[in-house]
Amino acid sequence: MAAINDLISQIQDETLRNRIQEEVSKMAKQKKFGLVFEEHMPESTPLYDMPIKRGCNVMRRDSKNDKSIYVVLKVEGDTAVCVKPEQKDEAVTFELKDIVRVAEFGESIYPYLKPLDSVCNAPDSDLWHTLIEADNYHALQLLEYLYAGKVDCIYIDPPYNTGAKDWKYNNDYVDGNDAYRHSKWLSFMQRRLKLAKKLLNPKDSVLIVTIDEKEYLHLGCLLEEIFPEERMQMISSVINPAVVARAGEFGRSGEYIYFVFFGNAAPARTRLDREWVSRRGRTHTGQIRWDLLKRSGTGASRQDSLGGFYPIYIDPDTNQIKEIGTPIPEGKSKPPQIDGLYCLLPIRDNGTEGRWQWTSETFRERMTQGRVRIGGNSDRGYTVYILKDGEYSKIQNGEFAEVGRGVNNEILVNDIDTNYVLAIPGDMWQISTHDATQYGSRLLGNILGNKRFTFPKSLYAVKDALRFCTANKPDALILDFFAGSGTTMHAVNLLNAEDGGHRRCIMVTNNEVSADEAKMLKDKGYQPGDEEWEKLGIAHYVTWPRTVCSIKGQDVNGNPLKGDYLGSEPPMHMADGFKANAAFFKLGFLDPTAVSLGMRFSEMLPTLWLKTGAKGKCPELTGKQVPDMMILPENQFAVLINENTFADFAEKLAEHPEIQTVFLATDYEVNYQSMVKNLNVTEAYQLYRDYLDHFRVNRGRN
Repeated sequence: MAAINDLISQIQDETLRNRIQEEVSKMAKQKKFGLVFEEHMPESTPLYDMPIKRGCNVMRRDSKNDKSIYVVLKVEGDTAVCVKPEQKDEAVTFELKDIVRVAEFGESIYPYLKPLDSVCNAPDSDLWHTLIEADNYHALQLLEYLYAGKVDCIYIDPPYNTGAKDWKYNNDYVDGNDAYRHSKWLSFMQRRLKLAKKLLNPKDSVLIVTIDEKEYLHLGCLLEEIFPEERMQMISSVINPAVVARAGEFGRSGEYIYFVFFGNAAPARTRLDREWVSRRGRTHTGQIRWDLLKRSGTGASRQDSLGGFYPIYIDPDTNQIKEIGTPIPEGKSKPPQIDGLYCLLPIRDNGTEGRWQWTSETFRERMTQGRVRIGGNSDRGYTVYILKDGEYSKIQNGEFAEVGRGVNNEILVNDIDTNYVLAIPGDMWQISTHDATQYGSRLLGNILGNKRFTFPKSLYAVKDALRFCTANKPDALILDFFAGSGTTMHAVNLLNAEDGGHRRCIMVTNNEVSADEAKMLKDKGYQPGDEEWEKLGIAHYVTWPRTVCSIKGQDVNGNPLKGDYLGSEPPMHMADGFKANAAFFKLGFLDPTAVSLGMRFSEMLPTLWLKTGAKGKCPELTGKQVPDMMILPENQFAVLINENTFADFAEKLAEHPEIQTVFLATDYEVNYQSMVKNLNVTEAYQLYRDYLDHFRVNRGRN
């Protein structure tokens, strides 16, 4: 722009100059710097279990040739009369079985969770994971209401946009011939990452995104654009050591992992085996390294640091340091002698005067810390050894355990197993257990039998990524809204089992079938939403079965899983399963009027459970009658449904001081505030207004 402005300034005609300057200024304000892409129309989500009625939006179930959105004018028997919003005079009639209700981005939605199934392998534990079948955009809207700013780690493996039929945009596959393939993908990702940003704890959390070479550059720019203030690093990871050959290209063996660190978040030092260590070019001996106090190499003469030439006095009978002298003045070489003590100076091997690495003041301070050791004796000469900051930190952080002190207060430690080291890995990961074929596809095949999912992640690759970010967060809340085969929850359970953690995982996935399965089902006359179609969808056919099987330690046929989990000490048998529980829900949508009238309390109950941390098994209403109140100590929340019974509610709640979250149903703010003042709780919500207000304000948001 500077060059253009210079040229404009040379225009003699003032009127013309000002006019051009005005137009250029307009263009400059509209120009996007950095990542530029077409922002496509928002997506629409089919709602197969929602009834079709007057005024709702619908689309054809088989939308390949007609992706239009229609508005229903009226329903007559098994048909619906519809119009396009832009062509209100041209009505068209569809059979109900051929259309499906849709939710468009930007319209107000009021989601709820419909329980589908659960697995409980730890009845005494309050830890419950969650799988949600849903379009992940709408699920993220719900999660924003539940956990804004509370998520510790998000791990996602989004569609790679390879050009194959691996992902859909507006209910149709995007192939390699689509001229807008990349911009559709960026629009798709941008909407979801903006919501993810609202979920992550801004003070200390991590976003992890895996990708391959098809979109890694676009993704990096997008992440920089959405998270400009956060720290980002890209890891190169080998996932297929055998290398996949590609015609006319280099073979593919790896992919990339973006880590976006929020606030104080950083990778933790964790226990790494020799394979990790060697990849970093380290030689780990299993011993603390004591360096020489006497400086060697360049800058090692007395003249280089006059403060480093001072005597150290040692008792030859005990090898104890008794006195640390002051620097000898320039021009003098002989220090004062002390009877009975050996005087040690930094004299180099060639007889010239050297210097110590530390000043006398630093030496005294660090000796009290246990960082000085004496070797040798008075006959063959003494050597002073020191612990530099890096080695000393290994003791402070627990990599080496202190077991005592020596004659000069030096720290004594035990050697450690040289096969392991506490460290932060480098940015090139070539680890055998990250092999996606061996520990992704084959592992999943052992659980589910026939091949149900292509290209699952290695269980251990996901576990490692998570442990580097949550090693110091045993109670972390972890989210994966591209759940795929369910590797993330499997990895969280394994991580918890290894270190005794209580991390909770929420997974979100749609229930799409593969392209081949879709063709097979269509040939048999089935459509999306049909039972035969939906049971082959990824959520029901892959993600949930894997979750159940891995927790129970059984394959889909009920047989014990074979083998042990790698790297676990003591060894963990897959057949033992995990002491964990999980609940399976489907996202649905509510009528806001019915919610405000209190007619949908039973549908909203799982949402309240999730909002309070999903502790204990999700409560259910067994009868049609809604009670006046619910006191739920197992779930650690309570609900007042009939405000006329508040006195009884407060009395019963007082018997359970462990309950610190309440939901109070009342239409009147003054009543709500009055009730809160009379309750000893830390969190209170006005049911149903809190819920309705949140999703009402989301109208028009994209």
